[in-house]
Amino acid sequence: MSREDVLASLMAQARNDGAALVTLRAIVEEASAFATDRVLDRLKLGDPSAEEDLGELRELLRAWRDAKTSAWKALIGWIVRGALALLLIGIAVRFGLWDRL
Repeated sequence: MSREDVLASLMAQARNDGAALVTLRAIVEEASAFATDRVLDRLKLGDPSAEEDLGELRELLRAWRDAKTSAWKALIGWIVRGALALLLIGIAVRFGLWDRL
């Protein structure tokens, strides 16, 4: 029995017997599961390999974030080294060490 059939039978039961709390909860649960399946199918994520694909995409995203973080750290490191080098050159010029070279 498909989710759609189960949902239809629960709706019929609620209509015929009155809506007990258990029946309403079952309707909500089945409706949400059915809607989830429909959304996954529309997004083309309903196939069996979708879980593996999402895992690979998460790994790729994690690698991209790690690379981006490393690039920013390297850039900041180069900027700090350049600023320190300029400071040392300025000190050398200030004390006249530049003329002695």
